[in-house]
Amino acid sequence: MHTFYFERLEVWQNARLLVKNIYLASTSFPEYEKYGLTSQIRRATISINLNISEGFSRQGKKDKARFINQAYSSATEVINCLILSLDLGYISDEVYSTLRNQTEFVSNQLNALHKTLTKSNDFTINDFSTNNSTNQQ
Repeated sequence: MHTFYFERLEVWQNARLLVKNIYLASTSFPEYEKYGLTSQIRRATISINLNISEGFSRQGKKDKARFINQAYSSATEVINCLILSLDLGYISDEVYSTLRNQTEFVSNQLNALHKTLTKSNDFTINDFSTNNSTNQQ
């Protein structure tokens, strides 16, 4: 099976784990939030992954950077949804802290990747590839 470029990116792998954790946490949200906050936080989290993968299917660095910026924007949306979820009592302080830290970690990776794409002339897959010893869980 072919492995796509984006699948080797540490930031994509961490964002993928974030999707899983957000889905698990949001299963306890009230049923009446199914089409509200539950849907919104899940879509925003998935958007991070989708924008990373779509960005790295593009040829130019400027186009890649634009999608990474979109992924970053989605990450800030996730943080806002987490704040609201805490305020509404849908998640505990502990769950909030864990997911907030995980989202901020991915946001920082996206920010660094965006800076690299907009300032550097050359990059290789090794610049963004996973390092199994540094994967956040």
